[in-house]
Amino acid sequence: MSQSIGTVSPFVNTATQFVSKKPTIATTSSLQSSSSSSSPPPSAMEEEVDPGHIEGTDLRVLKYPHPSLRAENVEVTEEELQSGEIGKIAKEMFLVMYATKGVGLAAPQVGINKRLMVYNQSGDKKKWLEEVIMVNPKIVEYSEGVDVEREGCLSFPGMNGEVQRSKWIKVEAMSLKGKKIKKKFNGWEARIFQHEYDHLDGIVYPDRLTEQGKEEVKGRLEELIQEFGPGGVL
Repeated sequence: MSQSIGTVSPFVNTATQFVSKKPTIATTSSLQSSSSSSSPPPSAMEEEVDPGHIEGTDLRVLKYPHPSLRAENVEVTEEELQSGEIGKIAKEMFLVMYATKGVGLAAPQVGINKRLMVYNQSGDKKKWLEEVIMVNPKIVEYSEGVDVEREGCLSFPGMNGEVQRSKWIKVEAMSLKGKKIKKKFNGWEARIFQHEYDHLDGIVYPDRLTEQGKEEVKGRLEELIQEFGPGGVL
């Protein structure tokens, strides 16, 4: 990531940023696989943490029930791309992602309600060639085949659950240069993308749990509401 832009981005919702001081295993795209087709690399299986202040950025991962997690996320405009501001935000999002030992991050998770996501399926900042930035992404086709894997999210510390996802997806998006992107993702990368894409639609992974799964995390959700504020109850 580049150097900090110096101040909080004008897109950042700074009204109420809740930052946990406790480490957590269940973090942004903290996905554990039981299927070889979607198994993450060893580097992506590190225990993820909430690092607090991150050098080079003012961005923080927001905790449930922060309203930004449920707010509408608008498309990035051509003017915003040309200004370079979106590129700076994406680079700072990578700083946050790596500091939390995550593999993906969506803009609303840091209080920026724009349709922007970043990820690196390896979770290793040294493998920067695997970094992906998606602007205004859209899933245009889902596979009929699905699998079920355990997921967590830094916005929901201290909990996880099994989520059903499509095995492969076809995606359209824009690059930071405004060029159209068309991709097909499989397995682990497809799961990361779907997890982060949900955030852009105001959907969080607990929404996709079975009724039994939701019941299992109900107590933890109530604790998060008490710890980080009211609102956004499932």
